[in-house]
Amino acid sequence: MYRKQLNKDKVMKALIKTQGVYVIEPQKNVCLQLCASIMSQQLSTKVATVIYNRFLQLFKSKSPKPADILQVPHETLRGIGLSNAKAQYVKNVCHFFIEHQLTDARLYKKSNDEILALLTQIKGVGQWTVEMLLMFTLARPDVFSTGDLGLQKAIVKLYNVEYANQKELFEKMNTIANTWAPYRTYACRYLWRALDMPLIPL
Repeated sequence: MYRKQLNKDKVMKALIKTQGVYVIEPQKNVCLQLCASIMSQQLSTKVATVIYNRFLQLFKSKSPKPADILQVPHETLRGIGLSNAKAQYVKNVCHFFIEHQLTDARLYKKSNDEILALLTQIKGVGQWTVEMLLMFTLARPDVFSTGDLGLQKAIVKLYNVEYANQKELFEKMNTIANTWAPYRTYACRYLWRALDMPLIPL
C-alpha cells in the first residue's frame, strides 16, 4: 500500500528493504493511551515500560477508564515513579475526557487537526504528545512530527541535512517529508528504527 510511494525515495527504499513491512492498527481506550504517552515522556523505553506496568497493576482491569484512574490518590501515582507534574497531568487528561464526554468513537471521527486543537487544551499535553497519539493509537497514516528529536537525528544523518538554525532544519525536514505523503507515519517508523541499526547502504 504505502511502499509504492515511499520507494520513490532511495533512502526509504533501502530502509524498507532492510526492515520489512510495517502495519499500523488503531488501539482502544484512547484516554489510557494518552496517559501512557505522558508517563513515557523523557524516559527510556525500558523505564517507561516498568512505570506503566506498575500503573496497570493498580487496577483490576488492564484497561482502566478515566473515572477509575481519578480514584487513585495522587501519592499512589507518585509512588509508582511518576513525577509530581506527570501525576497531575494524568489526572488532567482524565478530567478532560469526562468533562467533554470524549469516547473512542467520537475521537476517531475527528480529523487530525481537530484532535490536535482539542487535546492540546489539556495542561501537560503538547503537540508532540498528540502527534504520537495520532500515529500509534489512532493509526493515522499521514502524520509527521518535526519536533521529535529521533526524527530530526535520523533525517540529518540519512539525508545529510545541513542547517544553520532550528527553523531551517524544520523547513528541510518538511520538504523531505512532504514527498512521503500520504504515508508519513510509516516513514517515521522506518526512521526511528534506523537509529538502532547500522548505516544502510544506499
